[in-house]
Formats: sequence, structure tokens, C-alpha cells
Amino acid sequence: MLVKTKFSIKDLENLSGIKAHTIRIWEKRYGLLEPSRTDTNIRAYNLDSLKKLLNIKFLYEQGYKISKIAVLNKEELAAMVTELAKCNEEEHSIFSFKMAMFQFDQQLFATTYQALLLNHTFPEIFQTVFIPLLTELGILWQTGTIDPCHERFVSEMIKQKIVLNIESQYQYLGNTLAEPPTFALFLPYKEIHDIGLVYANYLCVSHGINTIYLGGNISLNSLKEVVKHHEKIVFLTYLTVEPSHQSIQDFCEQYNTHIGVREKNPLWLMGSKVCSLENKKLPKNVTAIKSIQHLTEALQNLKKR
Repeated sequence: MLVKTKFSIKDLENLSGIKAHTIRIWEKRYGLLEPSRTDTNIRAYNLDSLKKLLNIKFLYEQGYKISKIAVLNKEELAAMVTELAKCNEEEHSIFSFKMAMFQFDQQLFATTYQALLLNHTFPEIFQTVFIPLLTELGILWQTGTIDPCHERFVSEMIKQKIVLNIESQYQYLGNTLAEPPTFALFLPYKEIHDIGLVYANYLCVSHGINTIYLGGNISLNSLKEVVKHHEKIVFLTYLTVEPSHQSIQDFCEQYNTHIGVREKNPLWLMGSKVCSLENKKLPKNVTAIKSIQHLTEALQNLKKR
């Protein structure tokens, strides 16, 4: 699999949000970028061009005129961005995470994350930075602007941070996770997007709820083994691409066929496939959780009972 180090002007448009027409004007009028040319005279940009354009966009959106930005040298541009980033942490952090992605730079990713932790909690970082970043990368991957390994690099780095925070919660909470219900978190067969489930695991643990993290490719039939060992289980799953060959309602009925319609074993559904569902159209033991905020509220209510 080839990793992109050269970008078309359309790639730059997708990555920066600046129209290709505007980029061409800025090049011609101010000489902001100096692309190379292919044999057929098509513009080609490198990573330095991408980084410069993202810096330019950051300043431009802070109200700086393009004519003023154009006269800055590389060092002055970087210094101004660094100074403004102190007041616009989330936006600049997304830019830094993008550059870490294109350079596969784990150290840049780590230092950007550590800088965010100085003023933000981990849940704040996840919701205000990681979710917008992942949403944008999903679109870029679908349009072919980035390679799948770029998206995978960022996803794995984010999952590492979630797991580390889960471990810190266990150390903080000690032995206070014993009371039921226990949440068993799983992805159905062929569901490949697991960041949402990993973060749901973090939220459960941070609310003092014991969890069993089963991960991906779990058949509904195999969930019966979990029920054998725990009296009261809430199953939670995250549906992004699956089920692809049946409705959510059929998936729920299949769950009940294997587990049974019992108050001790409710099913909570999360993910993009769940957002448009109405609870009244689901079995009585199934709940559609349509956002992180909704999950947080549901966990808080559970602890109050």
C-alpha cells in the first residue's frame, strides 16, 4: 500500500477546506505555495506545502488578511501560529494531529495530546478534538484524500489514550466496581469500528460500573456464556457498518432469541446506525443510546437507582 507524500490541489482543498480556486489565486497573486508540475503540467504539492497551507488557514480564520500572511517567512509564520494556538487550542491541535498523521509521528501526537491535558480533561479532549478529527478523517478517507493507513494510525493512537485512561480509572476507583449491573461491551461479527466501544468502556468504568470488554467479532450466540457467569448483565454494542444484511429490529430480535427478553439482560445500542431509531419501535429490553451525552446521562441515572 502506497502512502501519500504528494498531493493534488483537490487533496489540499479537502484537507484544508480552502477552495482550489482560492489556492490558485493565492499562488498567482502572493506566491504562497510553489507546487511542482507533472509531465502534463498538473500541480503537485508536498508535505511542507500542506503544512504551510494549514498554517495559513489557521491565521486567515483568526482574522488576518492574506496579504499580511503572505509577507511572513517560514519562521515568522510558525511563531505567529504558535502564539495564537494558545487561545485556540482545539483547532490548532486538530491541525497538529493531522501533521502527526501524515508524518506518522507518534512523538508529535503525544506532545500535542499532553499539551491539551494541561487545560482539558480527557473527556473534553475526546469530545471537542478527537471526535471532530475522526469525523473529518472519515470523510477524507472516503474521498481518497488520505490512505487507510493514515486513518488507522490516528485511530490506534486515540485508542491507546482511551485504554490508558481506563487503567487510571481502575487505579483511582480501587475495589468500588463490585456492585451489579455489569456491562458487557461487544461488536457484532464484521463490525470493524471499535473506538466508540472503547470509549463507552471508559465512560462505564469512570462512572464506577464494572465492565467486561469483549471487543469485536462476537456472535450473539456466544453472549450466552457471559450470562452464565453473571446474574445481571447489560449488553452494550456499537453499530457503525453492521448489521448490513438485516434491520436493527431483526438484530434485536435475534439477540432476544439467544439471550431472552429479560430485565436482567437489557441491550443498549450505540453508533451511527442507531441515531435515527425510535425506542418505541424496539423490543422493550432494548434502548437506543444516540450520543455520548445520552450514554453519560443514562449511566448517571443507573448509578442513582
